[in-house]
Amino acid sequence: MVGRSADALDIRILNLLLENARYSAREIGARLGISTSTVISRMEALKEGGILRGFAAEIDYEKLGYGLTVVTEILVSRGKLLELEGEISKIHGVCAVYDVTGETDAIVISKFRNREELSRFTKSLLSMHFVERTNSHVVLTTVKEDFRLRM
Repeated sequence: MVGRSADALDIRILNLLLENARYSAREIGARLGISTSTVISRMEALKEGGILRGFAAEIDYEKLGYGLTVVTEILVSRGKLLELEGEISKIHGVCAVYDVTGETDAIVISKFRNREELSRFTKSLLSMHFVERTNSHVVLTTVKEDFRLRM
């Protein structure tokens, strides 16, 4: 897999894993009409190539009490973006950290149980060296939240 991209069969395997990460190699093989050993070798190659990074449960965080989703824009001092993003990515509740183009340098998506957690998070960001400004947006309604991109 290293040095080559995923082919059509790899994509079909990945799509089944996106549908249900608990499918066994045997179930995937049966669905695709290929041998279990072919599925296993393809999945190993996808792992080695860094395409298949792991298997995760799909969780409804709101039902677990994380009712606030926040999108935070961050303006960072010159030359310190990667260092700062590394720090931010370790904070509890942070789901995604992105370098972006435009007027801000980074976008952070995070989840909180209440306003107090959000307040602590925002204040901790503002106290970090190299953070010049933040602009937070509280999500009112989640229309879609699914990072599983089917190919």
